[in-house]
Formats: sequence, C-alpha cells, structure tokens
Amino acid sequence: MKQRSIPVCIILSLITCGIYSLYWMIVLTDDANRLSGRQRPSGGTALLLTIVTCGIYGYYWAYQMGEALYNAKAQRGIMASNNNILYLILEIIFPIIGWSLMQDEINKLVVTTGNGPYGNGY
Repeated sequence: MKQRSIPVCIILSLITCGIYSLYWMIVLTDDANRLSGRQRPSGGTALLLTIVTCGIYGYYWAYQMGEALYNAKAQRGIMASNNNILYLILEIIFPIIGWSLMQDEINKLVVTTGNGPYGNGY
C-alpha cells in the first residue's frame, strides 16, 4: 500500500480516456479494505459488478467506501465524520472528485499507520 499522487491519477484517467480510472477503482477498493480490515468485495469484484450493472453498483461502492474509510479512521482513534453520502452524491454527479477525496483519505491513513513509501514503517 502506498500513497498515490491525486493529480497524476486524475491526469492519467483523462489521458487514457478512463482506462486508468478502472485500475484506480481497483486499488482504491483494495487499499480501503486493507486499512479497514474488511475483505469484501475485492477491487476486481467491485469493478466487475460495476461494469455488469452498467454503473449502478458503483453508487453502492462509493457509499461503502465511505463506510470503510470511516471504520479505518475509527480503528486508529482518528476523529472523523462519515462521508458515505458525500461520496455517493459525487459518484452520481462527478465521480473523479469523489475518488480524489477517497485517495486523499487513504494517503492520510497510510502516513498515520506508518506504511510509508518503503512499506515497512520507515
């Protein structure tokens, strides 16, 4: 698990006409799962369900990402609000902003847990 540059993720998503955003969704889900300790669904499963349901599962995914990130913060004793409704609304209106906010939360959690760029707490 590593920090990802939000501007780079946005630029790559735009340059690749959304192909990078598919990868970004997978790693967002997997990172949130690792940080919160939940095992369902994997990033690949979330992407597949979103594609199969023509995007409808993506709304549920965004809501669940808010829950997972809130739980990850609560487990670490970090005061936080639950952003699941915000992520859901942004997923409907402008998904890349919601994903950027999710990535920002993950980046902050990676720093607080000591899983920096070297992966071993250094």
